[in-house]
Amino acid sequence: MLVVRVLVFLAGVGLVGSTLISAIRTFVLPRGVADRLSREVFRAVRKLFDLRTKRAKTYLERDRAMALYAPVSLLVLPVVWLLLVGAGYSAMFWALSLPTWSDAIQISGSSLLTLGFANIVSLPRALIAFSEAIIGLGLVALLIAYLPTMYSAWSRREEAVALLEVRAGSPPSAEQMLIRYRRIGGLDRLPELWENWEVWFANIDETHTSLAALSFFRSPTANRSWITAAGAILDAAALTNAVVDVPHATSADLCLRAGYVALRNIARFFGMPFDPHPEPFDAVSVAREEFEEACQRMAAAGVPLKEDRAQAWRDFAGWRVNYDQVLIGLAALTMAPEAPWASDRSLRRARPPRRRLFFGRR
Repeated sequence: MLVVRVLVFLAGVGLVGSTLISAIRTFVLPRGVADRLSREVFRAVRKLFDLRTKRAKTYLERDRAMALYAPVSLLVLPVVWLLLVGAGYSAMFWALSLPTWSDAIQISGSSLLTLGFANIVSLPRALIAFSEAIIGLGLVALLIAYLPTMYSAWSRREEAVALLEVRAGSPPSAEQMLIRYRRIGGLDRLPELWENWEVWFANIDETHTSLAALSFFRSPTANRSWITAAGAILDAAALTNAVVDVPHATSADLCLRAGYVALRNIARFFGMPFDPHPEPFDAVSVAREEFEEACQRMAAAGVPLKEDRAQAWRDFAGWRVNYDQVLIGLAALTMAPEAPWASDRSLRRARPPRRRLFFGRR
């Protein structure tokens, strides 16, 4: 019997330890590290929300439902942690010669929630109860400290997304952005735009992996999304480099690289498959005909274009191939609103394997 109690005690310690590691990885560790427990919680909640979105008849209904997905998941996560910690300490209390599991659960619950209604008569049990109370308060404090940090990062992200609507329309379009800049005589101001968005991509690279739930926090309005904004900026920079007849700006190159590196890192965190070393001539989801039609509309609006359209297409596709897969995959994962050359074709993408949908690989 003693051996059984020792094994149960060690199992309880292991359960509490693994739960604490999960909380540290999710809330404290300043880098994108996949956590299996958090992933499973988010996946389970997503299944419930998928049942609701499947019955939705319009995108607005799906968006209203999915707006609650990340907040609900975040609130469920600490509840799961507390339950696991309570279960682990129940095992430890039972192992310390308590007669029944009912007594162990009562002492554990009293300690975890700092209610203090259970009578603890021995020093070992009191020390364990104190440690459980500290952990319970710590998990709640982590959540309280975590939410302002997350909403601050969300606010910085959404400020740029909202400003893009002024420049690129709603939903955002690279073509419309270049046309609007031409109309206001601002094509020479594009390098400044690329510099600002290079910083934005660096920010989401850090926040959307270390604060992974941010990827699923939606914009204040249904027609906006961080991923469609990213796609519009990347396509605009690629079109500018490839076909718009303006002096070449290295800031556009840097913005493109910052963008596809950020999207790849986020996609890699969620275990999304993509080719990390694509060839410039690999196929992309944007058809040559779509590119030509966009060029015709830009030319009709007065945007100066390069004459060699065949070379322009090769240059554009050579840039697009770097972010094509991850852009469409993330648009599908986050259920983004329809936007040209991004989420409008996300349904054509095969859904990734179930085991790779959330919070990294197994």
